[in-house]
Amino acid sequence: MKNDANPAALMALSPLDGRYQQQMTPLQAYFSEQALMRYRLVVEVRWLQALAAEDAIVEVEPFQADDQALLQQIMDHFGTDDAERIKQLERVTNHDVKAVEYFLRERLADTRLERCSRMIHFACTSEDVTNLAYAMIIHAARDEVLLPWLDRVIQSMVRLAQDHRAVAMLSRTHGQPASPTTLGKEMAIFADRLRRQRDQMAAVRLPGKINGAVGNFNAHQVAYPEVDWLGLTSKLLTGMGLEPRLLTTQIEPHDELAALCHAMMRCNTVLLDFDRDVWGYIAMGYFRQKLKAHEVGSSTMPHKVNPIDFENSEGNIGLANALLGHLADKLPVSRWQRDLSDSTVLRNVGVAFGHTLLALQATDRGIGKLEVNHAVIAADLNQNWEVLAEAIQTVMRRHGMDQAYEQLKELTRGRRIGPDELHAFVATLPLPQPVQQRLLALTPEGYTGLAELLVAKMPVNIVTR
Repeated sequence: MKNDANPAALMALSPLDGRYQQQMTPLQAYFSEQALMRYRLVVEVRWLQALAAEDAIVEVEPFQADDQALLQQIMDHFGTDDAERIKQLERVTNHDVKAVEYFLRERLADTRLERCSRMIHFACTSEDVTNLAYAMIIHAARDEVLLPWLDRVIQSMVRLAQDHRAVAMLSRTHGQPASPTTLGKEMAIFADRLRRQRDQMAAVRLPGKINGAVGNFNAHQVAYPEVDWLGLTSKLLTGMGLEPRLLTTQIEPHDELAALCHAMMRCNTVLLDFDRDVWGYIAMGYFRQKLKAHEVGSSTMPHKVNPIDFENSEGNIGLANALLGHLADKLPVSRWQRDLSDSTVLRNVGVAFGHTLLALQATDRGIGKLEVNHAVIAADLNQNWEVLAEAIQTVMRRHGMDQAYEQLKELTRGRRIGPDELHAFVATLPLPQPVQQRLLALTPEGYTGLAELLVAKMPVNIVTR
């Protein structure tokens, strides 16, 4: 979806910032460079507040209500002008985190807190600030953007399942006609699968560290040996919604972030499987797509209504999972106590989130255009009476008949037969009359087992009505 109102979007190198800019708006609050600056600023403020609350650190007096209000205002009103000032400072320092530190010092100048500005970034390495910033960013973007969209897609699948739970449909195993199912039950499978993976993704809690240059609180302990640094930092991290990570090198090892990436990949893989199945059902005519009067399907073939939403989703899933896979493989690996190879990679977490978001939006949009073509589905069933061979040979086995499978194989394998041939065969079987009548009354449309009941028994947490 192009943003023609913004000329800069037409010159963007990445389609996320160009063609799809409007759809990326929810993620800009988390993954833009300005957002990273703000979250780093939040970490610097929280650390300063933690130091001020520690009795043993007498060089920083406890903050009064006005002091806390000032710090909160600096965080809450951080905007483009502030981000531009940090970039100016970075051009001098050539260090993005140090620029945030100097910016905060500037903001505290000529206030009551100027006296403690020397304690900003106290005993911290830049990674102490950055790992916490990214942990908060990723938690927030997952919880406030991706999970709501996942829930939306899951509910769309649930509606498909419930609305069409009784619509009998020919299955295809290995691409060949197989025992019938219902359209709703097949949709319910994806809703259930996606919810399970969504819950695993939501359960990942990222840890954080703020323990200095190599993770030992070296400078902290020399400066204030009387302070319980383990307790102070654990309390701070827990208050920020993070799991305290005590044993680290200079960097937080990123193992849980890798787990989150893998969980996202599994969600995307389920979505991809759904996209391809629905694409196939559209190709077979099981689904029609709602028309929009002025849209064009093909630049040369006027009749075309292409399943572009599911194709768009599939393409974005490929990009997202390639990035997520690299993030999961690379980030937990760092030479000795620190190398910088994770830094540029981490800046692309938002790109992986962006392509995932595009995929979710496209799939949900595609689902909204689907209409069931009952006539095509019914005709396909009616042309494949041979799928009842499974039921007949299974009943024959129950009643002690030898060579049941082989007899039905001889009758049906590789052949398309109709009701007359099947009924003639059933009529020759020495079965109890009620059993024989039940087989004679069986049709492909009625041979769906417990499919409808399975939809009715979907787990409560994914049923919308």
